[in-house]
Amino acid sequence: MLRTKKLAAPLVAALLLVAACSGEDPASVSGSKGTVNIDIHGWVGYEAQAAVLAYLLEHELGYTVRTRKDMAEADSWAEFESGKVDVIVESWGHNDLKKKYIEQEKVALSAGLTGNKGVIGWYVPEWMVKKYPDITDYRNLNKYAHLFRTEKTGNLGQILDGDPSFVTNDEALVRNLRLDYKVVYSGSEDALIKAAESATKNRTPLLMYFYEPQWLFTKVKLVKVSLPPYAVGCDTDPKKVACDYPPYLLDKIVSRRFAETGGRAYELVRNFSWTNDDQNSVASDMINGRMSAEEAARRWVEDNKIVWKDWIPR
Repeated sequence: MLRTKKLAAPLVAALLLVAACSGEDPASVSGSKGTVNIDIHGWVGYEAQAAVLAYLLEHELGYTVRTRKDMAEADSWAEFESGKVDVIVESWGHNDLKKKYIEQEKVALSAGLTGNKGVIGWYVPEWMVKKYPDITDYRNLNKYAHLFRTEKTGNLGQILDGDPSFVTNDEALVRNLRLDYKVVYSGSEDALIKAAESATKNRTPLLMYFYEPQWLFTKVKLVKVSLPPYAVGCDTDPKKVACDYPPYLLDKIVSRRFAETGGRAYELVRNFSWTNDDQNSVASDMINGRMSAEEAARRWVEDNKIVWKDWIPR
């Protein structure tokens, strides 16, 4: 026992010296890097991005990643202060949440852009545009409202939205543009995708809320409807919106605690930047290749070292 104590003291000192030189705590030197908490939101592109980040955190940096699936975006923001959430990997605007949690409560901050360019809008199947060439102008939508009637909308046309928690101005747009339509929420991204596939295969009318990046565009031909052009400030009052959605430069949001103490894990999240095509590739493997999120992430990581090698902190 005495001999063990004599050996342990120099060993502990050496570990502390290594930790001091590396800037990491002693626990990380022994191999326990800590845990990173990432919430998963309800669209496959988000899950694809989270999977790649998680794979690199675990296999390149040695962290443990804990995820919670199918979380509402607002709920994730609310958990930054509690420590249950460290990272939201893809945020679409959410100026209201940024004002509350970043500016006012100061429990979160942006960790930089993801590299993805986000687009939200209304879409119809390509076959409809070939048959009704002017249908992509919102001013002509009332002329075609009868094509989109459903049991849920009666004499009004249907605009099919996704999860009610997604970023959407559609109810205000219908009201303020005086369109003879009603917004119906399908409940999920998966339901939107199935509707688009069915409308294309069976040539049934569909007007739907949708977005990019999204793997479906590589399989199904959809055409965006032209709404009144977006101008800065036209969507400031949610009740008065009468313009198209803005272009989104998607960013990553982290808890302030994680930014200050996350070390190399935070640096990796901050350095992460890829393209719509990168995200769509992983998402497509998950859906069409029937891979798990981890399998799809591993495939992308193995094929794209030239992309992610510079994300890894020195």
